[in-house]
Amino acid sequence: MKRRVRRPFKKATQRLQAVVANRQGEIFDLQDYLAVGMEGDAARPLTVHESVPLPSGSELMRLPDRLPLVMERTSGRLVTLEENPYLPGQPVYPVAAFNSPGYVVCRTCAYQESPAAAYLPLFSYGAVGWHPNGFRSAAFLVDPEPRQDLRQMPLARVKTGVRRMAEQLAGNRLCHHLSTCALTYGCPAAKNFFLGRFEAPLPTSRTCNARCLGCISHNLHQQIPNSQERIAFIPTAKEIAQVALSHIARVPQAVVSFGQGCEGDPLLAAQVIEPAIGLIRRRTGQGTINMNTNGSLPKVMQRLFAAGLDSVRISMNSLRRECYNAYFRPQGYRFEAVLESIAAALENGVHVAINYLNCPGFTDTPEEVQALTRFIEDHPIQMIQWRNLNFDPLRYLQMMHKAAPFGPALGMPRLLAQLRERFAHLRHGYFNPPKERFGPHVAGGSIHRGS
Repeated sequence: MKRRVRRPFKKATQRLQAVVANRQGEIFDLQDYLAVGMEGDAARPLTVHESVPLPSGSELMRLPDRLPLVMERTSGRLVTLEENPYLPGQPVYPVAAFNSPGYVVCRTCAYQESPAAAYLPLFSYGAVGWHPNGFRSAAFLVDPEPRQDLRQMPLARVKTGVRRMAEQLAGNRLCHHLSTCALTYGCPAAKNFFLGRFEAPLPTSRTCNARCLGCISHNLHQQIPNSQERIAFIPTAKEIAQVALSHIARVPQAVVSFGQGCEGDPLLAAQVIEPAIGLIRRRTGQGTINMNTNGSLPKVMQRLFAAGLDSVRISMNSLRRECYNAYFRPQGYRFEAVLESIAAALENGVHVAINYLNCPGFTDTPEEVQALTRFIEDHPIQMIQWRNLNFDPLRYLQMMHKAAPFGPALGMPRLLAQLRERFAHLRHGYFNPPKERFGPHVAGGSIHRGS
């Protein structure tokens, strides 16, 4: 794709220095070069104003088989570095930021692929630069809740929680599975269950009816390895209810959620989820029962609403059918079924959020913004949960270009500002809220409170 270059900012002191890595993974700044970020095919220098200090818990990553795209400080010219300008013959590599939960990436890392470059692993790749006070990330905070702040999840306390719950729920296979998630894969949601805080995961489904490009537990793409193993069994309704009830009993405003990274889509396990919800609700009216899903089976969702499901989070990368299909690759369902499920949830008074997989340079283009705006007008959902797309950004943009046309990006901050101005009722965040914080609920042209 041809790159468009925007004019650099006048105040040089506001610009960030470029950072690169050597072959050993050591990261350093280049004093004579400015950091650059991408919005689609538009390259632009990073500034203090449009960045934040690298959030705690974020990671910096060296990108193999790629060359850094930077800007010469004196000329303002974009250059691709094939070697360290201060140590000729020494290769350098781009550096990207994988930001902590709650931060929205507004520029992706700027680089050029080598001919032998393979797909990048399933992370988001935000632009990053250096300032005298430290690394800064091209991102902004959308949800300050410390639900997945790793500083509040000391390993010793997690292990203590694992032992305590193993005794309390002896023989419960789902509890044992979550201990693997917490201790082997470092899953923050599983850690929260054992720490007795916020939201507990309820993975259930072994299968899925989509073939998402960025699936972390069952990726069919040979160049992209799974980051974790999918659950190998379907827990019983009793096992699910035991885990959920134990969490609800000890956590104020607790949330329990079906639909996790270590499973397929929970709608395909409704045969155990529906009775599990019944078991939970016969014991308590406390706690929020949530489902993260692709929303592909509206009739199944109707049964779960009747059983007592409080909220749903529907995953989407685009509100245009062609782009949705290019990423989710549905197997036996249509995009229209997802919209039907959302409409049904709103009609039933269920809290609805979309899990919006955003990528700068695509999500914030006029075509995507228009489709999203039209969708919210027709389906007055309560919340957008902004998720940075964990996928190779250049490959993703190429795939979306093949699926449907889109123009220059507006900018992620501008997109959120437009949505806030146009839809006053719409919440923006990252985490599933408890029902105590659902707030005004819009459905059928009127405003009422969620259940």
